[in-house]
Amino acid sequence: MQRRKFMNRLLAGSAALAAAPASVLAAPAKEEPYAAPPFKMKFSPDFGIFRNLSGNDVEDQIRWGYDQGFRAWESTFFRRRPVEEQERVSKLLQQKGMEFGQFVGTHTFKDVTFAGRDKELRDQVLNDVRASVEIAKRMNTKFIHNVLGMADPKIPHDFQMGNAVELLKRIAGIYEPHGIVMVIESMNHKINHPGMFLHTIPQAYALAKAVGSPSVKILFDFYHVQIEEGNLIPTLDYAWEEIAYMQIGDTPGRKEPTTGEINYVNVLQHVYDKGYRGFVGLEHGIKEPGREGELAALKAYRFIDPK
Repeated sequence: MQRRKFMNRLLAGSAALAAAPASVLAAPAKEEPYAAPPFKMKFSPDFGIFRNLSGNDVEDQIRWGYDQGFRAWESTFFRRRPVEEQERVSKLLQQKGMEFGQFVGTHTFKDVTFAGRDKELRDQVLNDVRASVEIAKRMNTKFIHNVLGMADPKIPHDFQMGNAVELLKRIAGIYEPHGIVMVIESMNHKINHPGMFLHTIPQAYALAKAVGSPSVKILFDFYHVQIEEGNLIPTLDYAWEEIAYMQIGDTPGRKEPTTGEINYVNVLQHVYDKGYRGFVGLEHGIKEPGREGELAALKAYRFIDPK
């Protein structure tokens, strides 16, 4: 065996892989047979985030992700993909021993759905929710992310909360028999989503507590929480028992960890030490373009993975 290949094997199999060159971390399986060790955190990419390294084919992306140490996947708008493609993805994930996380079941960034009383809009939400059950079964996942729509400034906030609780309880009644968990995400008003109904973790916590169902929990997106309210670790700890899913991205810019102000080494070590072993979705872009940017992002994930 050539010395270079021998050293690559040692690097790929070592717990010290975080210090290895990015070219070792990202070599496709067809070029380099030595896969990287699994991440401790259940980091979950979406399709396209590493397309310059993995290619555009969905199955190639999953195989490539497995070789880099990812053992989970998510896809926000997966419901838009053909059923045949969903089935292929599900089969491959199961063959690789990987898990599929969240996808969006219903969403709007313009209508008052959960916060209002428009019967037609709320009926459409319930139709979307029923349809999402079949996708969840197909993908062998229990997590569905449903977006709570816009706020209505003409309705007092507490009335809006009451309307949302009522609809969430109806959704819980649909999901509970299937063991499905709807995760609700607070989205920041300051940069990305002005006017959304759900925009803070305390509000999400109040909704989850009011519904009181194992099928309604919180998606804690560190990017949104940092922008809207900060105080990440104390906020996380207070809402801990209602949090079922996490996503990450740095700020400013919503790019990969280590490109902004969030100390993801400390944050994720804290999460890991508290016992969280759930999904951590890669909900962000890549700061630098092309292959080099994606290689840098891979190294960042090795750097922030808990010890």
